[in-house]
Order: sequence, then C-alpha cells, then structure tokens
Amino acid sequence: MTLVSEHIEHDTRERILVVAERLFREIGYQKTTVADIAKVLRMSPANVYRFFDSKKAIHEGVARTLMGGVEDAAQIIAAKPESAAARLRELMTTVHRTNSERYIGDSKLHEMVEIAMEESWEVCVAHMLVITETIAAVIADGAASGEFEAPDVPLAAMCACTAMMRFFHPQMIAQCATKPGPSLDQMIDFVLAGLAPRGGSAARK
Repeated sequence: MTLVSEHIEHDTRERILVVAERLFREIGYQKTTVADIAKVLRMSPANVYRFFDSKKAIHEGVARTLMGGVEDAAQIIAAKPESAAARLRELMTTVHRTNSERYIGDSKLHEMVEIAMEESWEVCVAHMLVITETIAAVIADGAASGEFEAPDVPLAAMCACTAMMRFFHPQMIAQCATKPGPSLDQMIDFVLAGLAPRGGSAARK
C-alpha cells in the first residue's frame, strides 16, 4: 500500500467516524444504521464495511475518539511545570468536567456510553488504564519531590481513581448528581490528604 493510498484510507475512516458520531448524537446509536452513515457519506454500505466490519466496530472507533480526547487533556495537564498536587487537582477536575459536559447533558451520547459499557468493555478498560497511568505519573513526580508519600505508586493511582469513580464514570456522574455526597473538591482534598507525607498535608493549590 502506498503512502497516498494509506492517507486516503485513513481519511475515509476518519470521515466515517465523524459522520457516525454526528448521527449517534442526533438520532441515537440504536436507531442509526450503517446504511444511514453510508448515505450521508454518499457511499455504499458495502464500502463502509471495507473499513469497519460491523456497526459495533464503528461504535468502538467513535468511543475511542471521544475517550482519547479526555486522555490527551489529562496527559497535557500531567506534563505541566506545576506542583504535583496542583496538576492532580486540575487533571481530576478536567476528567470530571469533560465527562459531565459530554455525556450527561446529551441523552443520545449517554446511550452510546451505556452500550460501550455493555458491548465494548475492553475499550472502556483501556481508557481507564490510560487515565490511571497518567495519574500515576503525577503521583510518581510528587513522591520523587517529597510532596507525596506513595511507596507503591501504581496502587496509589488505582486507589485515587477508585475514590474518584463517582466523578469520573459517566453513568455514576448521572446517577449521583442528585444524591448526597462529597463535592468534587472535597473528594480531591481527601485524595491529596491521603497522599500527603505523614505529619503534613498536601496543600490545596
């Protein structure tokens, strides 16, 4: 395959995903057919199937794109030249805010997330692994500088993500929105306190 043909194939795959996401948002994942996607692109359904072997594969591609946006934002924050506590707070706040804005106010997109949880769990697992590893990198920086006390960084990152699940998981964000519980900042304060060196506390930045 030549570079030109590879570029054309990549461009076509991206166009299919962009149109699919738009239709999933407009009419819902369940009601959208491959024929609908093909019609908007002025392609035949058979041509769409050349790039994605099923509607589920298209759905997984859209989910990866949406989740990839959150991952990119988290990694940019993790690389900032700020204190580990400040980066961790901003990272956790951004993941929560992005998932809230993207999925909770959009019932059609929320439906897509629910289906991803049921049918494409491996995509969700891979996404949470990236977020956990990004948080681990920030915790490792804090541990190296003495800002955090975390003898087992991977475990600390998993504990932090578990503590934040109510604020990270789209379905839990929706279900817990009207239920009593700590605020986002209170939960982040709790996580930072757990990471603080014994006898001190990670200052709120």
